[in-house]
Amino acid sequence: MAGQRITEVLQRRPDLRFPFPENFAARLSGRRVTSVGRRAKYLLVDLDSDDVLIMHLGMSGSFRIEDEVTGFFHHERSKLAAHDHVVFRFENGARITYNDPRRFGFMLLERRADLPAHPLFRHIGIEPLGNELDGALIARAFRNKAAPLKAALLDQSLIAGLGNIYVCEALHRAGLSPRRAAGTIVRQDGKPTVRANALAGIIREVLQEAVEAGGSSLRDHRQTDGALGYFQHRFRVYDREGEHCPNPKCNGVVRRIVQSGRSTFFCGECQR
Repeated sequence: MAGQRITEVLQRRPDLRFPFPENFAARLSGRRVTSVGRRAKYLLVDLDSDDVLIMHLGMSGSFRIEDEVTGFFHHERSKLAAHDHVVFRFENGARITYNDPRRFGFMLLERRADLPAHPLFRHIGIEPLGNELDGALIARAFRNKAAPLKAALLDQSLIAGLGNIYVCEALHRAGLSPRRAAGTIVRQDGKPTVRANALAGIIREVLQEAVEAGGSSLRDHRQTDGALGYFQHRFRVYDREGEHCPNPKCNGVVRRIVQSGRSTFFCGECQR
């Protein structure tokens, strides 16, 4: 998409999770894509009109890229026409189709200058792979918090984009219980403990490994070429209830509990 002009947009229904913006197709047609990026779990496509196309995949959304040079798909993307809701055509002949059986995804158009104050973005926390995440930031965010550590890490207003799988994995590597109060890894003077400093680095480490492995394919996640992600083969605790803890010096067993409606996997012996 980057650098290409949009020649046509086919919008095949009036809404997804939300109604499409007014004159959606007309506002996109003829515009050139200046950049493609991301904020938390939102895909951002900047246009030469200073508008930004905001896209969220929801639970089942995906993009299918079709042109003369795209390689074969290892696992074919959905081609059921009933779920092809938006088609973008580009001047280089590429065709990008948004397919979403559940229609939990959405697309919006906003001015770039308005994004920081937009309801979707104004309360989003820092990016976990950016330079801001360190022990000091964790200390400021978690100071005096009685909420469980796992819940604090999943709070998107503190750290953006951390999901259930990667929080479970990071906490196991850090030796921290998901049930301990978040404020207990902060010193009384507000400075980070050794564990807070270590946790920041471990979060980054887990996410980078997951990106390199292509993500975690548990149900329908695929990479852009249709291939499966492979990080699920490196899980230490997630979805491993009843298995022995992988820490060589630990005799514990991986347990599963439910926190805020989400499954938490951890070792009660070595995670304190």
